[in-house]
Amino acid sequence: MKILFTLVFLCLITLVLLDQREDIYDLLIFQGAQLQMSNNRMNDFEDGLHVSLCGAGGPMPAPKASGPCVIVVAGQKQFVIDAGTNGARNIARMGYPLGEIEALFLTHFHSDHIDGLGELATLRWVSAANPRPLKVFGPRGVEDVVSGFNEAYRASALHRNEHHGDGVAPLSGRGMVAKPFHSPPLGTALEIFHDGNTLIEAVRVDHGVVSPAIGYRVKYKDRSAFISGDSNKSANIVRFAAGTDLLIHDALAPNLVGLMNKAAKKIGNHVMAKITVDILDYHASPMEAAETAREAGVGHLLLYHIVPPLILPGQSSIFLDGAEAIFPNITVGHDGTSFSMPVGTKEIKLTRDAL
Repeated sequence: MKILFTLVFLCLITLVLLDQREDIYDLLIFQGAQLQMSNNRMNDFEDGLHVSLCGAGGPMPAPKASGPCVIVVAGQKQFVIDAGTNGARNIARMGYPLGEIEALFLTHFHSDHIDGLGELATLRWVSAANPRPLKVFGPRGVEDVVSGFNEAYRASALHRNEHHGDGVAPLSGRGMVAKPFHSPPLGTALEIFHDGNTLIEAVRVDHGVVSPAIGYRVKYKDRSAFISGDSNKSANIVRFAAGTDLLIHDALAPNLVGLMNKAAKKIGNHVMAKITVDILDYHASPMEAAETAREAGVGHLLLYHIVPPLILPGQSSIFLDGAEAIFPNITVGHDGTSFSMPVGTKEIKLTRDAL
């Protein structure tokens, strides 16, 4: 009898809920929208340097690794390094205010590092009615990249202004403005941005035939990070990453790419067979990135621009291929992987493993 009573009660509750389903959904959507619009992850940060991967992958599609994109928060200033596919949307998903991005820095002009530029600039613009365009720093050649995206998005920007007006989409803030610099010679670091306690410097890296290729060293008070962009193992990175708290370094696994090469040959895919040979000569392996971290004496190594994509359970271990024995403080990055480094401490805290 007790069981029967319980079943009847549950049925009645279910009928009531079904009858009110639309009202419940409306409430949930309303509350979710409120939360999303008011969410600002930076409000929870201690004073310090904070780094998140808005894109942990390279040009190949991957379930947890969008195109290369790193967000750096120094105090209350937000910067983005590279703008790979889906990076802008991941920034929003992580709770960072897109409208407050101070500037974007490009490491080089490969498509997977720039293909999200138009979306990032547009979302930054209309999400906060920005009156000024996004500043895009990069080596010489960035002017052409920015000009091309501005032209491609010109009609879209005009339509948005016509539809929403200056209160949402002021034309003064559309698009981007290029901030070019000369690629620094080996052995030197070029100051690119300096504002109060925040310093960003450009350093030449070795991306094989791809030139210019830049890494960035970011300092905020007593904390620091170095973002390699795409590079082979480089003595210049060792030099200028020396003593930094966090090294964010690209990594390509030759063992896994070798298997892809074998598979491509087996099925007669000559294009992929060629690509999987060519890419080996201008990216560091996880082992080489670990050697760089050890030689530079950094606090922690975060691998990104992960090639090939990590899809299977346990694949990270095969990807590392013993790199953790060279440098144990190592993390294989995913979209959303985040670290915080509060000032006045030596802490390097993993605050989020993935989205």
